[in-house]
Amino acid sequence: MHMILNLDSTFRPVAGPEIAAERKIFTGGEPHIRIITEVPGGTSVTITHRLNSFEALGMLCLAVDALQRMDAVIAKLIIPYFPAARQDRVMVPGESLSVKVYADIINRMGIQKVVVFDPHSEVTPALLDRVVAVPNHAFVAKVLEHIPAPVQLVAPDGGALKKIYKLSEYLGGINVVECSKRRDVKTGKLSGFEVFAEEDLKGKDFLVVDDICDGGGTFLGLAQQLHKHHVGKLYLAVSHGIFSHGVEELAQYYEQIFTTDSFRDISHEKVVQIKLREIL
Repeated sequence: MHMILNLDSTFRPVAGPEIAAERKIFTGGEPHIRIITEVPGGTSVTITHRLNSFEALGMLCLAVDALQRMDAVIAKLIIPYFPAARQDRVMVPGESLSVKVYADIINRMGIQKVVVFDPHSEVTPALLDRVVAVPNHAFVAKVLEHIPAPVQLVAPDGGALKKIYKLSEYLGGINVVECSKRRDVKTGKLSGFEVFAEEDLKGKDFLVVDDICDGGGTFLGLAQQLHKHHVGKLYLAVSHGIFSHGVEELAQYYEQIFTTDSFRDISHEKVVQIKLREIL
């Protein structure tokens, strides 16, 4: 028997018989869970969750413990957005290697397989035991179905280059335009956006592809720089849409913004949210 426990009630990336559970936060701040469904010993369980806070990680820890006390086997954990994946190196003294903290906790849970989607760098899958890292290829292929005219791909910075050339190969060799930026590691301030193009970009349409959009500063600066080349329509595809500053400013530059439901649900006339159930 195989069952599914969806710890986020609005996030259901896989289909199957579901385990019901009561979840709450005590007044002291502690998360609490109680499994309601009868789960026979030896049952194989898939847990899905949006790990978008340390509280969410705490709820996951409690859920795994509760199920294991019922002699269930946690066969798979689906956590598409891996928390702290951007903190994959110590940039200045005094910082934590946060991605390793999360990975170490998950590794100790005894889960047979951990599924993540479009991890920020190779560090996350390297730190996780028994990991399956799903690339953004199927996601971007679905994005292209929504775009009426041919586009070229844009890599927003050097960190995205390796992944975007693999993506281009998957999509049949779509042309890639490389870009760069500078970030102050102490303040996080972005500057020095550049577009490297040997050909004229005037009037051509482009799809900017990256793994995470948080505040959106990278994509705003890049759009402004691309418009200096008199490009046509701009589209944006980000696997994990945090959008901590909203999408209104981005919507002024991008014809459409594409993301998945890995981090949150979002409703906006310029945003197309592709369900991970269609990809995983």
